[in-house]
Amino acid sequence: MTMTLTDLPTDFEGDDKPHDECGVFGMYSPQPQDLAWLTYLGIFALQHRGQEAAGMCVSDGDKFHVEKDLGLVTQVFDERRLDSVRLANARVSIGHVRYSTTGSNLRFNAQPLTTRTNKGILGLAHNGNFVNAREVRDIMLMEGALFATTNDSEVMLNLIARESHMDLPSATAAAMKQLKGGYACVLMSRTALIGFRDPNGVRPLVIGQQDHPAGTGAYVIASEPCALFAVGARLIRDVLPGELVWIDKDGLHSLMVNAGKPTPCSFEWIYFARSDSRLDGIDTHESRIRMGEQLAREFPVEADIVVPVPDSGMGAAIGYARESGIPFDYGLYKNPFAGRTFLAPTQAARDLKVKMKLSPTSAVRGKRVILVDDSIVRGTTSRQIVNLLREAGATEVHFRVSSPPIKHPCFYGIDTAARKELVSSTHSIEQIRQLIGADSLSFISEAGLKQAVGGPGLCLACFNGEYPAGAPLLNDVDKLALEV
Repeated sequence: MTMTLTDLPTDFEGDDKPHDECGVFGMYSPQPQDLAWLTYLGIFALQHRGQEAAGMCVSDGDKFHVEKDLGLVTQVFDERRLDSVRLANARVSIGHVRYSTTGSNLRFNAQPLTTRTNKGILGLAHNGNFVNAREVRDIMLMEGALFATTNDSEVMLNLIARESHMDLPSATAAAMKQLKGGYACVLMSRTALIGFRDPNGVRPLVIGQQDHPAGTGAYVIASEPCALFAVGARLIRDVLPGELVWIDKDGLHSLMVNAGKPTPCSFEWIYFARSDSRLDGIDTHESRIRMGEQLAREFPVEADIVVPVPDSGMGAAIGYARESGIPFDYGLYKNPFAGRTFLAPTQAARDLKVKMKLSPTSAVRGKRVILVDDSIVRGTTSRQIVNLLREAGATEVHFRVSSPPIKHPCFYGIDTAARKELVSSTHSIEQIRQLIGADSLSFISEAGLKQAVGGPGLCLACFNGEYPAGAPLLNDVDKLALEV
């Protein structure tokens, strides 16, 4: 097969990485606190999980204030907007940061979503996707339900509201049994906070508590421990796969709804979670170092320095250097002010986007470089980075990747490309090597990844197409009516 550089996409505007679509946060405080400010801190700590919209709900048991919009947390919540959700005697709050799929970043899809029931107002913040949401939504439409958004989170909220003759935990459990997929949600009424996780634990959710002399510190539920620490809470434990927890005036309660085989998303440890997080008992930073060590054992190569693609390849590069004995060095400088909001009007401008973000250092000049990154999705950015190193004088560039080749789309809350756009689904590793211009290219094996992360099981669907929580009836993600 004859290949040219045009075999890779040329009009992609993103940064060629998988993106987790959301981060969720919730608090229940027995004592009145400034929950608007604390929720702001919590979702700011989760900003890496979504940069396109942010929002929060706050209640004092009577009033229920909501504010949300497109933008980063600091852009959405200036002093005026933060004051608009402040309540003097606030007891319950939830917050959300969102990354949407292409074309669906609309203001009305920003979360939390809210609805009114005969028992009061409810707010929901959701991370993940329901793979059967379209079918359930169609049935509900036929029964007269109304929807104000195009996202699948509203299906869950409507299911809960439809069961308002039950108490809120029972209604939520009933809704959990009707929807399939990978999800982690926080739900609030005026007087209670609920957190729940899918039966396979694909998406993460943790519980924490603030210290209090009387032992009645506020409870916190969030996507990652970093959000707990941001508000002065300590990690208690993870929400278990298939578990529903709720907090009210009587404390923390738990109900196991529909536990399945634990298969948390492997990309939480490969890339998504912050390096200071610990999910399902597994330290993120240490697991990334183990991935790099495993890569060095599986695919050694003679070279002079190991260089990470910042910041995603940092942990694996450290591990590769430790195992191989080849020195680690910063061969690429990342501009901390290069955001993801710049839109390039032409291909030439798009090519310059990588140079705005990354520039090579003198460390690579005259050196054989091992370049380490967490993934290759389309290959566009990888090719540009290899070119940068060569232009800076690297004599060889050997690319090592701490995830297996991504060959399948994710239906559980990761914005991967459609399958036809995933370079590993249409090209062999040797073909990809030629396309990105590397001297060698190797991906960690699935067995090596599982060994590096550890734990009872992992979701590897984007690598092998085996979806533990099922897949939509329409396998072409581009044809799905709902945002997935």
